[in-house]
Amino acid sequence: MSPVAVPTKSEQTRDLIAKTALRLFRERGYEATTMRAIATEAGVSVGNAYYYFASKEELIQLYFEHSQEDHTEASRGVLAGEREFRARLLGVLRARIDTLQPYKEFAGKFFKYAAEPSSPLSPFSTESGPVREASITLYREVVEGSTLKTDAEIRAELPELLWLYSMGVVLYWVYDSSPDAENTYRLVERTVPLIDRLVGMARLPGMRGVVREALSTYRDLRR
Repeated sequence: MSPVAVPTKSEQTRDLIAKTALRLFRERGYEATTMRAIATEAGVSVGNAYYYFASKEELIQLYFEHSQEDHTEASRGVLAGEREFRARLLGVLRARIDTLQPYKEFAGKFFKYAAEPSSPLSPFSTESGPVREASITLYREVVEGSTLKTDAEIRAELPELLWLYSMGVVLYWVYDSSPDAENTYRLVERTVPLIDRLVGMARLPGMRGVVREALSTYRDLRR
């Protein structure tokens, strides 16, 4: 049996700063949480905090990473127990909302920074690339592990399209003021069956040309 690796003091300090930052972001919000406040709460110098993280944006990227890891882990049950595409997609989207809910106030406060096209916090930025790819990989698992029958061309593009759809759900969630995000849950419950039917219709002879034209347009626009 291999020995368990013990984190170094440097790794422990970095982890402490990261956990402290995520807690303060959740409790105080993005704008009110400064690097000095994070350092003070973590019991380290401001210089030490900047040694491990050059900015608050780097710490937000860490939040994105943790959030995606939580989402992937929370999706394991439905992906292991369901084969139907509709049920798998619905379960994964519900898990996304479940894991976001504890950060509702925090996410709403910093979203305006993430919505800025040039911001490193944007889900489309280079900095967000690893988290974006991890999310697309999860939706690829939704598709590939299902009994879905659809056009091969749309099946190949579907994971990224589902990620884009999930970004729309997250945007709706940010502005959803209903108790416990019940309107967001209702949104996915109403739209997932529509997506399921649309994807299935792509196999029909009369729809294949339309699907290929739509996918061609999508590929051109994402370059």
